[in-house]
Amino acid sequence: MKPSSFTVRRTVGAGLVALSLAAGSAACSTGSSASGGAAASGTYTIWDPYAQFDNTSAWVQLLNKCASQAGVSIKRTAIDTTALTGKELLAAQQGVSPDVLIVDNPVISTLASAGVLTTTTQTKVDTSAVQPNILAAGQLNGQTYGIPIGANTLALYYNKNILKAAGVDPSTITDWASLTAALAKVKAIGKTGITFSAIGTEEGSFQFEPWYWGAGANLTDLSSTQAVAALNLWTTWMKDGYAPNSVLNDTQPDNWQTFAAGNTGFSENGTWELAAAQKGTFPFGIIDIPGQNGGSAPTPTGGEFVTIPIQSDTARYATSEKIVACLTSAGNAYTTDTTLSYIGATAAVQTQQGSSTPALAPWISAVHTAKGRTSDNLGTKYPKISQQLWTAVQAALTGSSSPQSALDTAQSAAQAAIG
Repeated sequence: MKPSSFTVRRTVGAGLVALSLAAGSAACSTGSSASGGAAASGTYTIWDPYAQFDNTSAWVQLLNKCASQAGVSIKRTAIDTTALTGKELLAAQQGVSPDVLIVDNPVISTLASAGVLTTTTQTKVDTSAVQPNILAAGQLNGQTYGIPIGANTLALYYNKNILKAAGVDPSTITDWASLTAALAKVKAIGKTGITFSAIGTEEGSFQFEPWYWGAGANLTDLSSTQAVAALNLWTTWMKDGYAPNSVLNDTQPDNWQTFAAGNTGFSENGTWELAAAQKGTFPFGIIDIPGQNGGSAPTPTGGEFVTIPIQSDTARYATSEKIVACLTSAGNAYTTDTTLSYIGATAAVQTQQGSSTPALAPWISAVHTAKGRTSDNLGTKYPKISQQLWTAVQAALTGSSSPQSALDTAQSAAQAAIG
């Protein structure tokens, strides 16, 4: 996930499909300054968080192809996603920002607030085909600061063998009550009902948010009746033995390993685990996370945006826009999203994914109702609110506070932090 950015652990999940964008070395922009008609020549710099891809990879080949089509060459630097924000803020101060910057979506508001990024209006990046709820993660104060390369989110995997033995029909799970009833049946046959990640980090907030939003709660009011209902759900599951105590310290990869062992009915996890599930030792299925009273709960979006940092030589933007348009075109985005285990940000890519890989259908559905963590114009307030949210979850699940008390404390602390 991603603390200032929340990298939903990409290695397995955020891990997110073996996307644990490992560390890379930083480099300053060395692109030659161009102006006027000379803009489409020389070297353009690109920073991305995909350090697992070397110069022989399809990803780097795509970068080179897009640069070539724009009439330039590229200097690409891969930087660990957790370090990328700080490096770009420093680069902007020094006037050496890259021409194209690919960052985790919660970072957009931080960089935009710092005056580091151009808007898509300035650079004429076309975002019209992007699904609005996915694009929202890159918006602040009515402006859009990039275009998503794709998205990932959460749903519930289930073990078909366990549910069959417990007499649970997954199609009947439509709300919290029916899900809780299913967990009780799974426990009755000696299995664990559900596993999730309630760790005291952004990863814990990421996993809790579908239930929080599914109750109708808003991140600006952490102590609302709806918020308390969501936290009561998790604490009740633990108290009744439907979820193991290990969720307090489990990351998403840990959560998955518990499920993959074959003794758990459900796992809250993401697209990044689909390949592992398909190679597993038991048949599985996937359902949307249900809202409290029915329907699909909104789930948080993960994934990166392609942005264009501010340059002193604004003539460079036209060529940067060509590179961005190429990277996010339907054909190229399909290949990239497949590599990253992302769902496309546009209907065209999603349709292609659904046709070629039917197993992605539940994820495409989940992405349709997903929302950005910094949406609702929260921007840079989100990390401060999220920290109080995961702290409240930990307090309630350990029994040190009641859900209401934990969330009352969280709301007061969040208000003090954001002013």
